Amino acid sequence: MAYTKTRADAPEGFFAAEAAGLRWLAVPGGVPVVGVHDVSRTRLVIDRVETGPAKAQAAEQFGRQLVRTHDAGASWFGVGPDGGPGLGWIGDAPLPLRATPAAGWGVWYAEDRLLHHALRAGLHDPALTRVVDRLAAGEFDDDAPPARLHGDLWSGNVLWSPSGVVLIDPAAHGGHRLTDLAMLALFGTPHLARIHAAYDEASTWLPGGWRELIGLHQLHPLLVHADLFGGGYGARAIEVARRYA
Repeated sequence: MAYTKTRADAPEGFFAAEAAGLRWLAVPGGVPVVGVHDVSRTRLVIDRVETGPAKAQAAEQFGRQLVRTHDAGASWFGVGPDGGPGLGWIGDAPLPLRATPAAGWGVWYAEDRLLHHALRAGLHDPALTRVVDRLAAGEFDDDAPPARLHGDLWSGNVLWSPSGVVLIDPAAHGGHRLTDLAMLALFGTPHLARIHAAYDEASTWLPGGWRELIGLHQLHPLLVHADLFGGGYGARAIEVARRYA
């Protein structure tokens, strides 16, 4: 069975980017993703997923599969999926995701993610400035190569089917592994501790003390929400930034 997503006002390349992301994430042994049947500027036809309760065993399987998806890799930090339009999107608005090659993860994350969306949201705070500077200087970089990320891995995009997790609605790009793990934690995901533990056990690339860095990787989605919705998201982003300033 198929499910059709339509959007008359979809920006050029919006559904093409999603379709390319789903195909790029369909890694053997990785987390299953919905299959793509058809795509146009205003329409995307994908598999319909039968959902059920979230189970602990499926959560552990999800954690291990996510390692395989990430380890499929990407050519550089920020790169979009193969066969995509080059520009990605995130959120229901949606907001564009830039893809500019950089020397390392920190400077790319600082400039193409945090600074870009902080300016769009009108946020000016010394803590954010200090975090951007530290990232750009490479203080949070490690030796891990770019991972193949879902990019918008909050719980609403994690479907629990009878055979395990199936992913939808990616903002796929090359990035740091902790970004997907941080998104799972941002708004709560069933059996999160089991997912993280299974991932940690299977991965060879997580940095030491990685759990303490989760907030750093939540800054981008918080700034996206501040840009889209305002409210308390900007204040929450600044509060998180102070931990890493």
